[in-house]
Amino acid sequence: MQNNNKNEPAGSEERIALLKDQVAGNGLISRRHLLGLSLAGAGGLVTSSVLAADAGMLPRPAWSMAPGRDPSEYGNPSSHAQIKRLAPAPNAISPGTGASRTPLHLLQGTITPNSLHFERHHAGVPDIDPAQHRLVLHGMVRQPLEFSYEDLLAYPMVSRVYFLECSGNSGANSAGASASDNSAGGLHGLLSCAEWTGVRLSTLLDEAGVAPGASWITATGADAASLGRSVPLDKALRDVIIALYQNGEPIRPEQGYPMRMFVPGWEGNVSVKWLTQIKLTDGPANFRDETSRYTELLPDGKSLQFTYPMGVKSVITSPSGQMTLTRRGLHEVTGLAWSGSGSIRRVEISADGGRTWADALIDADQRELALTRFRLPWLWEGAEAVLQSRATDSAGNVQPSRAAWVAQYSPANRYHYNGIQSWAVSAQGEVKNVYA
Repeated sequence: MQNNNKNEPAGSEERIALLKDQVAGNGLISRRHLLGLSLAGAGGLVTSSVLAADAGMLPRPAWSMAPGRDPSEYGNPSSHAQIKRLAPAPNAISPGTGASRTPLHLLQGTITPNSLHFERHHAGVPDIDPAQHRLVLHGMVRQPLEFSYEDLLAYPMVSRVYFLECSGNSGANSAGASASDNSAGGLHGLLSCAEWTGVRLSTLLDEAGVAPGASWITATGADAASLGRSVPLDKALRDVIIALYQNGEPIRPEQGYPMRMFVPGWEGNVSVKWLTQIKLTDGPANFRDETSRYTELLPDGKSLQFTYPMGVKSVITSPSGQMTLTRRGLHEVTGLAWSGSGSIRRVEISADGGRTWADALIDADQRELALTRFRLPWLWEGAEAVLQSRATDSAGNVQPSRAAWVAQYSPANRYHYNGIQSWAVSAQGEVKNVYA
């Protein structure tokens, strides 16, 4: 590209064109720039290198000159692409209690690899021999049933892509006078999405026969905490599955091997891992984990119980907390959106702290109760900015501001936080978590 004005920076014509194509303040650009528009010649806007016509082939590196390693029994990531979960130090007071988070800011797409799916445990991960494990279905049924792992493998299965989110996810942003300095994964990484394969719980309930008056099920895990949760029967019959596989392979021990009750769209702890007992009842069991915790505290001191569905939510994963923009020019703003009440219908992005908004690009056909990836081009010229995203789901629910969410609850509440995430970008390109 020729530039006849030496006082004019390279790429100025392209910048002018992009600035005219803004759809919101502070540099958010039309989505058409994600649909195949070539910017390789826009000097300074992108980082790709343009080769001369006679440049010829690139020199062959060492790795292309000799055979590589042999095939292996189980695949591993490249030594140059090592991504790990964000795991805490062991809990000396309560062994096995804690969580590791998915590094959302380092991933793309919507499916979480099994090795990076978040963990949350109340008494550690048991080592269960599937040959000795049993699932008992009893209570208000015509005939109690017992299933081995092999028994369940003989039943018709379904595969569904669902997100899973801990009810305490993002809770750090609900409290404190100032926002914590953390990454997107550190703040919001109790969230993952996978393809779950297993047997519909309704199939097993049909075989057992639901007795008149039954309106709830209670599920218990085989871990040392014997975690139990209550689920209304209508939800159990609608879409709950006994998951045996995750992304095509047997579910990992930290996800409940050999079997997990998966409850789509609801808070993660309801999807009881290491499932060993389902009992039909005429009311909830009021287990410890649905009375002493996993309730939402209100300003008047009362608590909301059984607020299962996760609210509509989104988060920009790049640029995001603890990242640094190393150049001015065109960047892609991208992130994830989800809702426990349906699919994502719209995601808006702001680069000026919510003063103006632009629609992001999302897939036209969205899955119910699954993660959605959104994207939008952004021309950053070195000015301070506050990046935000706001999601709307198929039920018409709109993601609230942080202030609106905080006003609903006691300052002590940490559950079901879905307020808008704000990332401040400094003039030096540093990105930090802020309240805005």
